[in-house]
Amino acid sequence: MKKQFKTLGIVALLAISSLNGFAQKGTVWVGGEAMYPTKNIVENAVNSKDHTTLVAAVKAAGLVDALMGPGPFTVFAPVNTAFDKLPKGTVEMVLKPENKATLTKVLTYHVVAGKLDAKELMKQIEKGKGEAKLKTLAGNTLTAKMNGDMNVILQDENGMMANISTYNVYQSNGVIHAIDTVLMPK
Repeated sequence: MKKQFKTLGIVALLAISSLNGFAQKGTVWVGGEAMYPTKNIVENAVNSKDHTTLVAAVKAAGLVDALMGPGPFTVFAPVNTAFDKLPKGTVEMVLKPENKATLTKVLTYHVVAGKLDAKELMKQIEKGKGEAKLKTLAGNTLTAKMNGDMNVILQDENGMMANISTYNVYQSNGVIHAIDTVLMPK
């Protein structure tokens, strides 16, 4: 009996040690799944239960290969509930093949070239005297601002605001920040 408890104790210790090792290596949990910094944006996003709509949209737009590329990219990734806020039928409409150009424009509006973690975003906001203009891969601009001391918000060209709900999900080819609203270019 003592031997069984000793064995269970060792197994528990090893399990805790391995979990701590993941945390120390930059692994972040999003949508109930581990996002590994050694995997690329697509490899991680497909595992997030919070980003199933985004992943379906990326596939429909044919952007999988681009987001698996070397980057680096900063992706402001709307969660499923962000897509739920859109008018009824919007997601289904833009996922149709005939709307691929519109879908691509909306998705690339959420991507910026370079690796902008929260620290860098805040630095750019400070340098810009309260806001940072971010050029997206769609060719349009997102504006990053501070909402309080430690919260970055994004504003699209139409005045819509998105909060970053999860910061600094590092990828092998960039960084993802989860946001609560789908942003739209003009």
